[in-house]
Amino acid sequence: MSKKKISILGSTGSIGVQTLDVVKQHPELFEVEALAAGTNVDLLLKQALEFRPKLLSIGNEQLADRLRRELPNDVQVVVGEAGLLAAAAHHDAEFVVSAMVGSVGLKPTLAAIEAGKTIGLANKETLVTAGHIVKEAVARRGVRLLPIDSEHSAIFQCLNGEQQQEVAKLILTASGGSFRDRSREQLHAVTIEDALKHPNWSMGAKITIDSATMANKGLEVIEAHWLFSVPYDHIEVLLHPESTVHSMVEFVDGSVVAQLGSPDMRVPIQYALTYPHRLHSSANRINLAKMGKLHFAEMDMNRFPMLRFAFEAGRAGGTAPTVLNAANEIAVARFLQGDIAFLEIDEIVDQVLHLHSIVQAPNIEQIIEADEWARNQAQIVNSRFN
Repeated sequence: MSKKKISILGSTGSIGVQTLDVVKQHPELFEVEALAAGTNVDLLLKQALEFRPKLLSIGNEQLADRLRRELPNDVQVVVGEAGLLAAAAHHDAEFVVSAMVGSVGLKPTLAAIEAGKTIGLANKETLVTAGHIVKEAVARRGVRLLPIDSEHSAIFQCLNGEQQQEVAKLILTASGGSFRDRSREQLHAVTIEDALKHPNWSMGAKITIDSATMANKGLEVIEAHWLFSVPYDHIEVLLHPESTVHSMVEFVDGSVVAQLGSPDMRVPIQYALTYPHRLHSSANRINLAKMGKLHFAEMDMNRFPMLRFAFEAGRAGGTAPTVLNAANEIAVARFLQGDIAFLEIDEIVDQVLHLHSIVQAPNIEQIIEADEWARNQAQIVNSRFN
């Protein structure tokens, strides 16, 4: 059997690194054709020497020159957005893992779809910002879009063999993030270091902050709407501190199907890579008897306003989710730079959303324009706090 040839967009990020770990565990099944990264040239160089891809994409020419000096001449090195598009549409790759963080993943993911690749989607912003465009492209090109996020992988697994019209509700679970046991009043003086201490998952900085504000779960709600064609009124989020039940589906007869597992992203990554088959994984097995109890609670939309903003933006449609995502990216970046307080993240996003005039059924140019507008507005609103 021939090896599955893959391209990884965002190979030096958390999902990218864990994808390569899955590849390493099953070298007889996978071959890496292309890797794309931003500026982490040291890790990309290490990955290139280990996995021997034919093409590397890096953020700028200076970093590209270093790669060219230290790698064999037969490795093609490309740069910037054009490099990302080349990695996404690489002629030898059949499976593309879209694992970049942020809206930068949209164009490369669309390029991979247009090139007829199977997509393993970990870049939720692609569907958040342009869900209607992505779904149209997937249908037109006849490609498969496989979710990698643990929650969406769980729902995908729960829906296997089921009828769409028999789904009553999608139930996404949320760990609650770093501050799940604190009230909003207790969050005024939290530090960056505090926010980055996720109790269950090992993730990148931006996603960890998004987990603490619940922005990540809000983006997942919008992503679930597009992935599974379920209205927002039929999507629910439950607080689940153990992160053992990754998500559930309730059906019209009252049955609820859940997917459980240890909080290890290599499991949903591997499932996407090997679907419809399952392979042995080195992930820890859950011991329900030892665990004893699992806890669930309703989400408090006042405690986690970013989740409320996401539902509202999703229902509003058009460019509203694009603006939500872009404003949040800027606000989180400013928090990680120490420029604003933690609670100011959702204050900035709220103000930008209120300033925005929504464009319905936007094209790519209008989405990019709304994204840029929201980033500029988030910087302006942000400056009022300083």
